[in-house]
Amino acid sequence: MDQLHADSTVRDLVEARVREGIRRAGIDPMRQSHLAQQIVSDSVAEYLSECLTFDRSLPDDPDSLRRELLDVVSGFGALQRFFDDPHIEEIWINEPGRVFIARNGRSELTTTVLTEGEVRDLVERMLLWSGRRLDISQPFVDAMLPDGSRLHVVIPDITREHWAVNIRRFVMRPRHINDLVPGGTITAQAAQFCEAAMISGLNVVVAGGTQAGKTTLLNSLLGCVPASERIVSCEEVFEIHLPQHPDWVALQTRDASLEGNGEIPLRRLVREALRMRPTRLVVGEVRQSEALDLLVAMNSGMPSAATLHANSAREAVTKLCTLPLLAGQNISADFVVPTVAGCVDLVIHTATMRDGRRQVKEIAALPGRIEAGTVEIAELFRFDGEMLRRGTGFPPHADRFEAAGYDLAALLDVHRMDEVA
Repeated sequence: MDQLHADSTVRDLVEARVREGIRRAGIDPMRQSHLAQQIVSDSVAEYLSECLTFDRSLPDDPDSLRRELLDVVSGFGALQRFFDDPHIEEIWINEPGRVFIARNGRSELTTTVLTEGEVRDLVERMLLWSGRRLDISQPFVDAMLPDGSRLHVVIPDITREHWAVNIRRFVMRPRHINDLVPGGTITAQAAQFCEAAMISGLNVVVAGGTQAGKTTLLNSLLGCVPASERIVSCEEVFEIHLPQHPDWVALQTRDASLEGNGEIPLRRLVREALRMRPTRLVVGEVRQSEALDLLVAMNSGMPSAATLHANSAREAVTKLCTLPLLAGQNISADFVVPTVAGCVDLVIHTATMRDGRRQVKEIAALPGRIEAGTVEIAELFRFDGEMLRRGTGFPPHADRFEAAGYDLAALLDVHRMDEVA
């Protein structure tokens, strides 16, 4: 116990020197981490020199002390080791003494114990990058961290007692749909078809539950879009990542100011995006009445893609027929249902398996027909428990595939199906 107290005293002493050095240098330790690292190294070296000069006991592990101090001043303190682990997909704090992580789809309670003050300091540091705020009048916040992770925080009295913090990390960043084939998320044939569908300009909706890999799948699909196209994406928080695409503009919503002004909702973003000469519109996640604006864009001939929370392709289509009704009483199902049937071309459903793997469970097409008020769905591919297998359905717009240089029958292996039949 005495040794732990001594280590803590040394750390606090050197940390005070590091912070003083950072103040004198006038740097931002998170944005200028290389300068902060030099100040940490100099401060530790200075302390070690004093220990030798004045015959004090040396720290047990000077390298560990340097790493810990650097995490505190230019990282996220006790959580930084989780950010440095490429296998950790999510970090969440239920209370200061209960910090969880998700690794390979499975949750673990860590040994990390924080204080209430440390949790608040960490959240404040994370929010510095986003410019978003958190207070009694705004008890929820969604923000992006420097590494692209998504931060969500809820504070009392919305929570019972403690701050609830969730950090969703994007461990896997595929640049193309084919990058998902080796891991078994999708088969080579289905990936080839999805690539052709994106290049041919079909409207695609990616559906799935929380942490099912919807954004990852959407990113990989957008990696198939030709470089000559202009992509404009609209999101509540930046998650879509297309650094390889030469003509991409990313938009995100904005919360209201302290005076209650300046809010930019997702519906506004979609409308503004259409004025920016896109050839491909992307809506990060459709939750409410912005579904109407997405359908209107699709209906005008604008190739589009979006994600949606749903547990199957059928549920996704049903939800798309319902959400636009939230836009107002003048919007009726008589307009929405035929529009969904005629505009949405493909629904790709993904899910998390019991072992934590992400798996494309279903790829369905909407031929454009309605039966008894229900949108008809054609099964293109379905996961049978072992792999994603070809169904019996066909996508719409065969002429678009042909114009893009694809043989739709070859993509779907029609001749082999006839032989099996």
